[in-house]
Amino acid sequence: MKAAVIHQNGGLEELKIADIPAPSPGPGEVSIAVKAAALNHLDIWMRKGRPGLTFSFPHVLGSDAAGVVSAVGPDVGQHVVPNQEVLINPGLSCMQCEWCLRGQHSECPSFGIVGMVRPGTFAEYVTVPSVNVYPKPAHLTWEEAAALPLAHLTAWHMLIARAQLKPGETVLIHGIGGGVALALLQLAKASGARAIVTSSSADKLERAQALGADEGINYAHEDVTQRVLALTAGRGVDIVLDAVGAATFAMNLNLVRKAGRIVHCGVTTGPTAEVNLPTLYWKQVSILGSTMGTHEDFRLLLQFVANTGLRPVIDSVHPLDQAQEAQGLMERGGQFGKIVLSV
Repeated sequence: MKAAVIHQNGGLEELKIADIPAPSPGPGEVSIAVKAAALNHLDIWMRKGRPGLTFSFPHVLGSDAAGVVSAVGPDVGQHVVPNQEVLINPGLSCMQCEWCLRGQHSECPSFGIVGMVRPGTFAEYVTVPSVNVYPKPAHLTWEEAAALPLAHLTAWHMLIARAQLKPGETVLIHGIGGGVALALLQLAKASGARAIVTSSSADKLERAQALGADEGINYAHEDVTQRVLALTAGRGVDIVLDAVGAATFAMNLNLVRKAGRIVHCGVTTGPTAEVNLPTLYWKQVSILGSTMGTHEDFRLLLQFVANTGLRPVIDSVHPLDQAQEAQGLMERGGQFGKIVLSV
């Protein structure tokens, strides 16, 4: 089969199309003929290499996919059948430890992600545990279905499970334009929240407001803290949603209201930040970490998507053999929405 692989860690030139053997499902596993696969920043980190993470080469990148069940291994229940149209939950856990048995799958000590700890989805076929396979929402195209899982599951866990959003609350979303940030905007607005977004791009802010954002702040020309406080009559937002990391961490304490919540899921500007402890405890702020989500989160997300008709925002679609060019587009950061490979 054809797949987008790396033979060693390194630059964009290491991502190449190769012919490799198609995977066969083992016990409890399912093979999927991939129709579409979406890109994530995780793919860039896997290509470049991460300390302590090892995998065999050639390694297939990609975490998100939608397609048709092509083969079912032994010991798979009746919830997955050949020729079924499906998408995958990329989060992998042991399903046996105390965290998994409590339904806290992304807290599993062996938690991993498709494309990180096992071969990924940028291929004609991918094999995953059957528990990670779900029916494709009928109203979504293949590209939209592939764009949904990782970004929207991450956003759902941040907003609903961790921040416990209530209708009418105000949320701030840093760096609108990427998959998770746009998923947060979609979910927040569909849940009855007021949404303020930031970007250095006037075009992205305009497009975000067309999607429902109530206010846009251009951080290249405006003081974000002053503008947020002005927009909230000095109160601050109820929730800050942040995948940026070091560049915004200290600012967040001044943006959030007393007893507000700050949820972090990424570190695109660096992993180390300082915190003003008196501000933290005097304001009684909750700082919450969030990684991916649980199987229950994913089930509820799919139900929400079906009930509301939500469709992920697609930036562009590229054929599989243009995976290198597609990842280059993501690395330059010019996208608005998900970049998808058509297989």
